Amino acid sequence: MRSPRTRSSSPAEVPSRRLPPAPESVAVARGFVRAALANAEPDAVRTAELLTGELVTNAVLHARTEIEVQVSATDGRIGVRVTDQRPERGLVPHERHPYATTGRGLALVEELAPSHGVVVGEDRKTVWFDLWSEASAPPASVWEAVPPTGRTGTVTLIDLPYALYWGAQQQWEGLLRELHLVAATGASPGVRPADLATAQDICDVISSCMTAAVEQETPDSVTYSLIVAFPADAAPAVATLSQVLDAAEAAAQEEALLTLPSLPQLRAFRHWLLDQIAGQLTGADPMAWSLVPGAAGISSAELAPWDAGDVEASTVPTVAIDDGNRIIAANSQVADLLGWSSGELVGQSLDVLIPEHLRQRHMAAYTSLMLTGRPRILGRPVPVPAQHRDGRLIPIRLLVQTQQAVDGRTVFVAHLSPRTIAPPAPRVPETHHGAEARPQPRPVHRPAASRAKKEHEAEPAAAAGGPGGAAMQRLSLLAATGSALTSTLDLGERLRRVCRVLAQRLADWCVVDLIDEHEPGRVERVCVVHRDPQALEPGVALGPLPPVSEAARGSALERALRGAGPLLLPSVFESRRGGRVDVRHQDLVAQLGADSAIIAPLRARRQVLGALTLVRVHGEHPFTEEDILLVAELVRSVGLAVDNARLHRHTQNTAERLQRSLLPQLPHLDHLELAARYAPSSSTAQIGGDWFDAFELPTGDTALVIGDVAGHDLQAAVAMSALRNMLRGVAVDRQEPPGEVLRRLDVASQTLYPHSTATCIYAMLKGPPEGPWALHHSSAGHLPPLLTTRDGDARYLEDGLGLLIGMDPDLPRPAACDPLPPHATLLLFTDGLIERAGESLDEGMARLREQTAALAREPLDVFCDELIIKLGADSADDIAVLAARPVPLA
Repeated sequence: MRSPRTRSSSPAEVPSRRLPPAPESVAVARGFVRAALANAEPDAVRTAELLTGELVTNAVLHARTEIEVQVSATDGRIGVRVTDQRPERGLVPHERHPYATTGRGLALVEELAPSHGVVVGEDRKTVWFDLWSEASAPPASVWEAVPPTGRTGTVTLIDLPYALYWGAQQQWEGLLRELHLVAATGASPGVRPADLATAQDICDVISSCMTAAVEQETPDSVTYSLIVAFPADAAPAVATLSQVLDAAEAAAQEEALLTLPSLPQLRAFRHWLLDQIAGQLTGADPMAWSLVPGAAGISSAELAPWDAGDVEASTVPTVAIDDGNRIIAANSQVADLLGWSSGELVGQSLDVLIPEHLRQRHMAAYTSLMLTGRPRILGRPVPVPAQHRDGRLIPIRLLVQTQQAVDGRTVFVAHLSPRTIAPPAPRVPETHHGAEARPQPRPVHRPAASRAKKEHEAEPAAAAGGPGGAAMQRLSLLAATGSALTSTLDLGERLRRVCRVLAQRLADWCVVDLIDEHEPGRVERVCVVHRDPQALEPGVALGPLPPVSEAARGSALERALRGAGPLLLPSVFESRRGGRVDVRHQDLVAQLGADSAIIAPLRARRQVLGALTLVRVHGEHPFTEEDILLVAELVRSVGLAVDNARLHRHTQNTAERLQRSLLPQLPHLDHLELAARYAPSSSTAQIGGDWFDAFELPTGDTALVIGDVAGHDLQAAVAMSALRNMLRGVAVDRQEPPGEVLRRLDVASQTLYPHSTATCIYAMLKGPPEGPWALHHSSAGHLPPLLTTRDGDARYLEDGLGLLIGMDPDLPRPAACDPLPPHATLLLFTDGLIERAGESLDEGMARLREQTAALAREPLDVFCDELIIKLGADSADDIAVLAARPVPLA
């Protein structure tokens, strides 16, 4: 005899079972399927049990009506039907994220059932699947998001980062699941059952509405600006959902739920999203996510999904860690800093980089973050030591930020900026052959399931062979842009060349605006380029832009400067999805015309550096969503080029400041005018070894020094500073002839820096204040001093030449003595002043002699400045000059 709740339906005699909407019904349904299929193949029975349990669970959670389960088995084919009485509550399909803890039921049916679907009637909804042996691969998904029926209201969600949305959705669905599980045990989940049911229903509605809206969007944009239809009366339910989730968060933080609370960025995003839906349905204006004030640990500028290529391309030592404290990506900079190969670090616990005495503290902070969702150091640079592979401690400044990945994970990105230059240490070589190019960040795509519709629509064009020519044009444009970006080190000229390429091949005119490095609120317009140069009026406005006015709040330019986009403005004069034209663009629009535009942020290293605006004037060929992916690739390259140019400039400025800090102050002497100049190389950002010096000796004589240590790196600068100080000590202590002073310097250098070589001139100017004066000098392989009289006679003092410092300290050092006439100019200089590629040294020395003769009567400061201007502009090396001019006292 059958159970009273089991019946057979005629005429097919299909066994069925009616079940209440209770958690216990899931186990009952699985047992019913197992009994009904007692004679079927065991593996198929187990699969049918699993899938039936998933579908009944969905019905219990989402429909909450009586459930009917039907099972059939005919000719080796198994069929299961699960029916509920809420046809208006459509299915809620999810992306297939491997790290999701909810939303797997329909995905399992897709994967394991050769045939499946849903039938919606007037008073019921039936989800079904069929199983049979030796089936082919399952078909593409047939689950569709069902938009709301009845009266709807429109909600505009501007700059929604899709990876963050999916991560937040997974998190809040996990919280709701745990509340249901607590309620199923008979315990109080901390919220009223009616509120939990309302929260679950509106959660399903939000998911369906969002999924339907996302399917219509460009698949490869970093952010979406969505127009979403929600039930017009949904605002109270959304407010209830927000309250329920806040209560669940509090319970999770108290460890009352078996799930982790949200991390700060997911929690902030959830509040923004629900506030936008509820607010706009009751008449509030939209606010872009990119304009929401940042919270702890949240970078509003970083809207893109996490990509391992960003770590590899970063110029800062960087590792990425998953929520299990395991390193999942590391770049070569962190490997160099800490003595590993990047491949060896991947898969290891972060503990290998943390000193032993700090590991317990790290785990406590990390565990606290995961268990409470409350950050301690997220987004804050913290000075700590990192552990080198050989056990040394390397001082770093640690900055940790979170980022969502497209697979549903939250990734912790850690920048380990060195606070000092670490001494070199051997490291394990990378297992590759030859030079390896630095990986570039890759385009991050939406998962395939959500792109299926777009790709299906693109198939006819592909079949017609249309994209072939377009692909070649695309590659050609990217190649031309790359060539322009690498053609010069000057940032402004680099951007102008790129804009010329884009204005000729993609747009009618374009603009680049950059955020000031030192004043983040200040924006500067660095270039405006039109396809027809005559179209630009003279004096087009460049330079600092006015501050954002109230009229510009939420404009496309402001949003792009906060990291949103690329943003499409299909009509510049229309306000669509928050895309109105910025008042700071209006003068250009009035002058040059505009029909459509794309405004895209320039990003690098988790920062927004500026924005690129591309404009088409004619309406016959406006920008469309198909252009967004190309522009995204272009701005990725332009952003990296801007960042590299700024890093080069920073490095060059730092090197120059370091070099200048090592140069001395010249003494003030009544009878001797002194002037010196140092000019760093125009083509390198490295530290040089050029130096000059001048000081009084205890005897009253004046010492004049110039030198050049071999190399352009930190070791050369250290050796230069050491040589200068040693020479000062030897000269002041011994007060010996120049040749003997250089010999002692050579001995000291060989002892302390055995692998260092340098050129140097040491000269002593002897004579009373009223004259006459004699120059005693010795040269260690350096270019000879140049003496120019007041009348313009110039000659090199070529006597006293010896070997370089660091060659053979035992050889005697020659010296020479030459008279120094009153008002004559003695010039000591380094080779950067005269050497030129493709030119002999004699030509350079002759040119210098001509210049000093022409400048013989100029003031000494003018003399030095003119030499640097006329001879040093194209130098590929550093330049140091020291000029001395005796002036008799009256």
